[in-house]
Amino acid sequence: MTLNAIVARRLLAAGLDPEDTERAVRAALDEDLRYGPDFTSAATAAPDARAVAGVLSREPGVLAGVPVALAVLDAAGIPPGEAAPLHADGDRLDTGTEVLRIRAPLRELLGAERTLLNFLTHLSGIATATRAWADALSGTGCAVRDTRKTTPGLRQLEKYAVRCGGGQNHRMGLGDVVLIKDNHVAAAGGIAAAIAAVRAAAPGLPLEVECDDLSQVREALEAGVTLILLDNMKVADLRAAAAIAARYPSVRLEASGGLRLEMARAVAEAGVDFIAVGALTHSSPALDLGLDVLAC
Repeated sequence: MTLNAIVARRLLAAGLDPEDTERAVRAALDEDLRYGPDFTSAATAAPDARAVAGVLSREPGVLAGVPVALAVLDAAGIPPGEAAPLHADGDRLDTGTEVLRIRAPLRELLGAERTLLNFLTHLSGIATATRAWADALSGTGCAVRDTRKTTPGLRQLEKYAVRCGGGQNHRMGLGDVVLIKDNHVAAAGGIAAAIAAVRAAAPGLPLEVECDDLSQVREALEAGVTLILLDNMKVADLRAAAAIAARYPSVRLEASGGLRLEMARAVAEAGVDFIAVGALTHSSPALDLGLDVLAC
C-alpha cells in the first residue's frame, strides 16, 4: 500500500480497508490514462499553477465518500494537507453546501476531478437513498439492510455508503454469513436437508433461510433457524409469518423482494425486523456534486 498514512488512518476510522480502497481508486485513475496522458490539462494549465477549488452539492442529499475522495487526491499526487473536508459522511446536505475545499497544483487537480466526483456522487447517492428508507422506518424498530447486489469491485465502498445513510449491512460475501436461497433448497432436496447440510459444513456461521411461503417458514422454524428471509410476500403473508414466528422469541424476520419506499412502513409494521433492499446499491441515482475552481 502506498497511500499517505493520514489518508489510510481516515479510511480505517471509517471502517474501510485502505488496500481495497486504494485498489479501486488507482484502477479508476488508471482507466482515465489508459489511452494517453491528460493533454487537456497539460495544455491549459501552467506547470507551476495552483488553484483553490470547492466540491459543492447541487441538490439536497446525504454525503458519503469523503475519505475515498481524499484517497483519490493522494493517489493523484495531492497530499492530504491540501484538502480540507468541511462536512462529514452521513451529514445531510442542502443545495450549494460546500463539502470539500482543495488547494492544490492545478494540473493534478484537473486530472483527478472526474474520478473524485465519480466516487463521491455514487456513494452519496447510495447514502441519500438509504436515508430515505431509514427515515421511513424510523420508530418501527425495523432496519433497512443491503444485499450483495453491488457493483463488482466496489462492494466495501457501497456498503459503507449504506451505513452512512443509516442502513445496516447484510453479508459482505459468501463466507461470512450463510444464506440458503431457493436454488440451494432445490440442490439439497428441501429446506430441512439444506439446513442440515450447511450446519454440518459451517457450524459456526450465522444462518439465514429464504422462504417463499408460510409452509417453508414453519419448516425452517421447526429446524431451529433463527433468521428467516421472507421473499416476495404480500403484507398479509408477512403478518401471518410474524404471528407464526412469535412463538420463537429468538427468531428475526427479514422482508425482501419487490419492495418500494412507499411500502416501507406497512412492511415494518407487519412485524419484520429487517427490510432488504438491493436497489440501494444497484439502482440509486448519483447525488449531483460538482468541483468548481474558485481561484488560480
